[in-house]
Amino acid sequence: MARTKDEFRGKKVGGMSPEEIDEFLDRDLCIYLACLDENGHPHVAVAWQEWREGVFWLVARKRARWAEHLAHDRYVSFVVELSRTHEKVWGKGIAEVVEQPNIGGAWVEVAERMSVRYLGEDGPKYLVPTIQQPRWLIRITPTEIQTWQGAGWAPRYWVGDTGGPGYEEAHGLVGSPRAGGCET
Repeated sequence: MARTKDEFRGKKVGGMSPEEIDEFLDRDLCIYLACLDENGHPHVAVAWQEWREGVFWLVARKRARWAEHLAHDRYVSFVVELSRTHEKVWGKGIAEVVEQPNIGGAWVEVAERMSVRYLGEDGPKYLVPTIQQPRWLIRITPTEIQTWQGAGWAPRYWVGDTGGPGYEEAHGLVGSPRAGGCET
């Protein structure tokens, strides 16, 4: 089947609806976290995440530096993205240590679900040999979320009257069912 000239943009160019956010974050995509270390320097980490009822749940190994940083400074920024489809959710939030490192806490149930989601039906085989290793359970409540999907620019970035095509023409939106979403 031949591709249309703008099919590369995706089915929609723009922000995600709340339902699309939930569907996107339910995939096996990692979260990129930015927090501050004890000296105030940026620290970036990548982790498995579970999005449930409007918050992110993270399980961290006892010696994960990012978990220690979040225990001392609750402010965090995050990104979850899928580059090949240009889908992303990013924002800021407040981290809360729900459980200090322990063995057999509430983190186990979250980790079991994550192991299946990220590794498939054999995921628990990854988890079982390390189940006696202490882990943190951290909840991140977003205070700001932005979203995007599709190959295109958000309208706020577009500078008009520069001699080139207009926004709609440049993004293949003239008469297109792909237009929509919220501006980010």
